[in-house]
Amino acid sequence: MGRAVMVGRGPTGTRLFFLSTVIILTARSSRAQQGDGCGLSVLGPCSGSLSSLGYPGTYPNHTVCEWEISVPQGRRLHFRFADLDIEENNCQVNYLRIYDGIGPHRTQIVKFCGLGLNVPDLILSSGNQVTVQFMSGTHQSGRGFSLAYSTTEHADLITCLDKGIHFTEAEFTRYCPAGCLTSVGEISGTIPHGYRDSSPVCLAAIHAGVVSNSVGGQISVVNSKGIPHYDGSLANNVSSTVGPLSNSLFTFKTSGCYGTLGLESGVVRDSQLFASSVWEWSDVIGKPSEWGPTGARLNGAGLPWASAHSNQQQWLQVDLKKEKRITGITTTGSSLLEYQFYVSAYRVLYSNDGQHWNIYREADATQDKIFKGNTNYLQEVRNNFIPPIEARYVRISPTQWHQRIALKFELLGCQFHQARPRIYHPARPPPPSVATDTPPMYGQTTHTPDIRNTTMPPCTINDVAFATVLVPVLVMILTTLILTTVCAWHWKNRKNSLEGAYDLSHWDRTDWWKSMKQFLPSKMAEGEESVRYSSSEVGRLRVRGNTPRLRAEPAEYAQPLVSGVMTSLGQRSTFKPEEGSDPGYTDPNLYDAPMATDIYHAYAQPLPASGAEYATPIMIDIASHLSGSSTLNQPTTVSSFMGRGPASLLTRTDSGQSGRSMYDTPKSTGQATPTKDLAYQVPQSSSQKPVE
Repeated sequence: MGRAVMVGRGPTGTRLFFLSTVIILTARSSRAQQGDGCGLSVLGPCSGSLSSLGYPGTYPNHTVCEWEISVPQGRRLHFRFADLDIEENNCQVNYLRIYDGIGPHRTQIVKFCGLGLNVPDLILSSGNQVTVQFMSGTHQSGRGFSLAYSTTEHADLITCLDKGIHFTEAEFTRYCPAGCLTSVGEISGTIPHGYRDSSPVCLAAIHAGVVSNSVGGQISVVNSKGIPHYDGSLANNVSSTVGPLSNSLFTFKTSGCYGTLGLESGVVRDSQLFASSVWEWSDVIGKPSEWGPTGARLNGAGLPWASAHSNQQQWLQVDLKKEKRITGITTTGSSLLEYQFYVSAYRVLYSNDGQHWNIYREADATQDKIFKGNTNYLQEVRNNFIPPIEARYVRISPTQWHQRIALKFELLGCQFHQARPRIYHPARPPPPSVATDTPPMYGQTTHTPDIRNTTMPPCTINDVAFATVLVPVLVMILTTLILTTVCAWHWKNRKNSLEGAYDLSHWDRTDWWKSMKQFLPSKMAEGEESVRYSSSEVGRLRVRGNTPRLRAEPAEYAQPLVSGVMTSLGQRSTFKPEEGSDPGYTDPNLYDAPMATDIYHAYAQPLPASGAEYATPIMIDIASHLSGSSTLNQPTTVSSFMGRGPASLLTRTDSGQSGRSMYDTPKSTGQATPTKDLAYQVPQSSSQKPVE
């Protein structure tokens, strides 16, 4: 039982308004409006929108309207004003009132009167029933009002006039009331590219198919940078216009179930399309022309589908082969300039078995939904199903058309994943013969093989998982091989760099060194271990300067010192003069640096082995030779050489050794070689023995 109050107007010229009659209405709906001052309004089950007559223009004089709103028990209502502009010269007859309750026992919540009022707060009721009353007397200006309402569960309620520019958050959610399609406002843009920030958000949500005009709903909005151009389109009975550049735009988050279902791409075969009749004719030269259902694919080349008859019993049908979730439909006319046919309104029917059909209706609606179609033969028009259809068969039934019924279309949606029990249907008998304008509906559709929908890519989870495991393993193996190779190369180079040129133990392991031992005196051969140089000692020597490495060459002969008596020293012997203050040894060289007695020096390297050569004789003054002197191998002789320069090169030799020259190498027999002198002695390598 619902109650509507009709408020009438008294005799003309009087400013006194009174209640003329009360009408008790029995109806299923508990929402009603009465009066001659009611503007465009939608009273939804949980939300709605109200406005005065002529809004946003000036409301008329001497009018009244009352809206009675009820929601389920236990719930309350709240109201948000988008605009409130009532002339205040006489607030006794120009006002807007909101009451708690319906009928004579209602109580006033608030009363408004004034131009350009700003009411930012929500107005809350104390119960589940509210009466809104608007009255006008004689006035000169004022737009009236526009407001939205919903149940208190939706605290983020906005109005139909709120625009994208009013919201600065990058992402936000709001609740749109029902009835925003009736609001004034202009939108620019389309989905998925986005809408210009000057567009009303809730009106754009209806255009995008996010919410229904009759129900409203929650929206999720994303703000981003604007684009230079916004396209226009017609969708869900809302026209968007072309728009210029803006600072920002907004778009909507959706479920993602808006892909095409295969008519345009060819996934749906010709055998899955049916029609009530087909228009056939022949041109002047007798060429036949058939406008069959196979031409009803959106953006397809050739003739569209056109019915043989122009009545409301015509239909176009598609079999999707299995149940799917269908969220929308896009239609166009003939797309032929010479045949400008199109359907301007239609109904949609759906079925799961092809026998029992349901006509689509919106939520809580008692009447069939009539979709607004095309306004010309070329433009595409989209309509969304809120809530979506879940069916296998879809049928389009035109109700209005231009010149002739002609249509191309595409369905929007996705796979339906909900598991449902299979329903067994007995085999149907063959269809009866029909007229040429009504082809069989089901005979060719029941046993058609299943077709995969290419708009939904096949599952590749196993391949992806395998690749996810294999690729890292291969990368790790390759990296390990590269690191191993680099480390081995680096270790080898480091080892080679640490092997000093003066490490004689390496020479000792070679055949070349073994062949050189025979040219050394026996004392040297026996004590060769005492003249080896350790790597640590060589390292300390390297710090003192960059000493050039001496190349080891084959054995050769040294020239004797010329002192009147020629003698020969051991092959390839060298010596280090004793340190002294002689300025002749001031060259900053490794050889003039003093060294500790416990460190073996590394000066003595084998001479180059390029063949036998003869050194230039050194001339010695025999007159300064001291008789009875000891041989050169004595330390005092060496010290004298180092201390007194070239004049001290004269040394004495034994009379029995006149054939021997005064070399720095000790004799191989007969005398012991001091260990101290051997610090400057490098073992010589040769294949010959020293000359006796």
